[in-house]
Amino acid sequence: MISGLVQILLFQSIGELVSKFLLPTLPGPVIGLVLLVLWLVFRKGVNAELALVADGFSQYLGLLFVPAAVGVVLFLPQLQANALAIISALVGSVILTIGSSALVVRFLSQKDAYE
Repeated sequence: MISGLVQILLFQSIGELVSKFLLPTLPGPVIGLVLLVLWLVFRKGVNAELALVADGFSQYLGLLFVPAAVGVVLFLPQLQANALAIISALVGSVILTIGSSALVVRFLSQKDAYE
């Protein structure tokens, strides 16, 4: 289990270093996660220690929503003041996402039909 935790922390640390010195616009944990995924693809699998730690983290994933909920409550007056803009952005992004996904599926399904 310690080995799996060390692997996760190592890739997060590498991601933080890359973020600090090479790509300051991207968050370090995101870079570390991408590097970890690339490493796992390269190794063609997940070892047992890493899987054990990942399963342990996923059991408590709901706790990560607590800070987000606190942030919503903390900034409630700003959210209420900008409610129309937020709702418009959410509805617009959902419509654009569904439309673009439909176009991609249509394009890829036509490509598969020719093969």
